[in-house]
Amino acid sequence: MKHTIVAVLLAGSCSWAAESKPQPGVNWAGQVVRATGQGAPDLKAQNPAVARLGAERAALADALRNLLGQVKGVSVDGTRKVGELMEKDEVRTRVEGLVRGYTIVNKRYFSDSGVEVEIEVPLALLSDVVDPDAAQVLAAGKKEAAVTNTGLVIDARGLKVQPALLPRVLDESGRPLYSVDSLSADARKQTGVASYVQSIEDANTSRKAGEKPLVLKAAAAEGAELRLSAEDAKKLASLNTGFLADGKVVIVLN
Repeated sequence: MKHTIVAVLLAGSCSWAAESKPQPGVNWAGQVVRATGQGAPDLKAQNPAVARLGAERAALADALRNLLGQVKGVSVDGTRKVGELMEKDEVRTRVEGLVRGYTIVNKRYFSDSGVEVEIEVPLALLSDVVDPDAAQVLAAGKKEAAVTNTGLVIDARGLKVQPALLPRVLDESGRPLYSVDSLSADARKQTGVASYVQSIEDANTSRKAGEKPLVLKAAAAEGAELRLSAEDAKKLASLNTGFLADGKVVIVLN
């Protein structure tokens, strides 16, 4: 019996590696970081079911290792990566705990009992891990006026922008207009500071910016920092921008 199982497994031993794979890494538009892991069947297993179970466990362990590697490479603010902050024991413990709270988003089973697992964690939670101070230091803007906009879209096309967990929007003098310190405690854990998309069309259809976003053009950028012109900074400050506390900001890249 064992010889039969081994023969079946060997016959398809390369099938799971040859099929198409999802793209791992940071999804800045969807605000998640993903990784995949693969597990080969145990050729010494007593039966195919046990072989597949072992493959699932191996795939998940592989995915966890890969996810931690992906998370370490995420830019925090355009100058530092999460892996650098993990040199501190407290941060490392929080990041590793976040990774262990992964969500399985897909499983692929192959004819030879091999398995591929795809897992992810939200970038918003990662933002809160690397900057756990929930104090809302920056005012989120006027809230007493009638709501006119549902979010903010910053057009940064043509500029060299580094997508990051903690981007900042500044005025011409460098004064912060929007950052993680603008967010409510709930938004820090649920939505994050900003998402990044590749076109104005994507921004206009983004749930994050809502149905009627305010669209401003970035005058300059450096790393993860965007600067607005004096006119646009004044416009942002004069409007009802309570949506900033909810992190409803989308940045358009090239």
